[in-house]
Amino acid sequence: MTWRRWSSTLLALSLALTGCRDTPKTKKPDASKGRVTGIVLCADTGKPARFADVTLSAYPKKEDKPDNDEALPATERAVTGLDGRFRFEAVEPGRYFAFATLEGYLDPKTSIDLTRLGDKATGQERILDAIDQWKDHLTEVTVSAHLTADVSLQVERGAEIAGTITYDDGSPAIGIWPQILRKTAANGWVEAAGVKNLALAAVTDGHGRYSLTNLSAGEYIVCALLPVESDEIAPRICLGNVFRRKDAATLKVQAGESANGADIVVPLTGLHTVAGRVTVLSDGHAPDHATIRLLYADDREKAREIKDLDEGSFSFPYVPEGKYILEVADANDGEQQIKTTNPDGTSETTTVPNSARHYAGKELPVTVQDDMDDLQIALNLVPRVQPPTP
Repeated sequence: MTWRRWSSTLLALSLALTGCRDTPKTKKPDASKGRVTGIVLCADTGKPARFADVTLSAYPKKEDKPDNDEALPATERAVTGLDGRFRFEAVEPGRYFAFATLEGYLDPKTSIDLTRLGDKATGQERILDAIDQWKDHLTEVTVSAHLTADVSLQVERGAEIAGTITYDDGSPAIGIWPQILRKTAANGWVEAAGVKNLALAAVTDGHGRYSLTNLSAGEYIVCALLPVESDEIAPRICLGNVFRRKDAATLKVQAGESANGADIVVPLTGLHTVAGRVTVLSDGHAPDHATIRLLYADDREKAREIKDLDEGSFSFPYVPEGKYILEVADANDGEQQIKTTNPDGTSETTTVPNSARHYAGKELPVTVQDDMDDLQIALNLVPRVQPPTP
């Protein structure tokens, strides 16, 4: 997510908090379809969950594709009233899973690991796995034409991690987005999906304070991301005031627990810019596409990554001093396109088959002790393999 897109998200959230909430419109009754009604209760108080979001998620199909912010895609949405009750009209007959979310209570966005199945899993398999991970908080609903299905849902109090982010001169770090990583069952670490959109309160306030809510029980790392153009190149400073995830301190929280004092100090010195340009050795042009990564030299852990270079140029701001490897991969020029003008004045674009060119990857060791603004990386063409002559 770019900094501009993040700002737009915050603006939308701000409007929501000031009375412009995106409340779904209630459909008109349709006798040929079904209806779902029910109530949402808070598990810790037994009271109605007022103004909670209720989601109906259809049983996944083969063509379904989940994204990182919505592990259980919403087919229908509703908001409860002061009595905690909700209603869905004109629901297509079928099999659904229902769940509710409310600020301060568990949210599947922060609890489900969409990476658990690996890159080869289909969209349907990923959603079914998400359903399996969240099954204790889901209620299955079968909707039939002409009938009303009535269900009772609960929201369970989530954990909270809170702290302060400051600069090392003692001033508050205002408007900083805390990144939160959750330990998986396989002892890996994944970003708690959707935290960017949980609440405006996730961004540090005028005193540098932040609060991350709706979390499931587990072990977490919190990092501060400095606001640069893209979070792919944003430096992070994690608990323990370290730059690398493997060196970070961790926090364990139980459901309903508040863990305060998760403080982070951002250094103002010892950070430098690593920038330069990627070109093709034969003629000096920039490849159409390339991915450049900044890796730690000792174990090749990825520190930063840029997938879309600006005419071959790259820049990693706020890089801590140390030894790194600059890796360029997946560099290529797309297939050539020729534009022609017809006698009648219309134009046509023709793609030249097999005209794409690919370039060999390259690595450049760098030791960062100061700003490095003019690194040059030249790539060699990968020769096209000619088919054997019959």
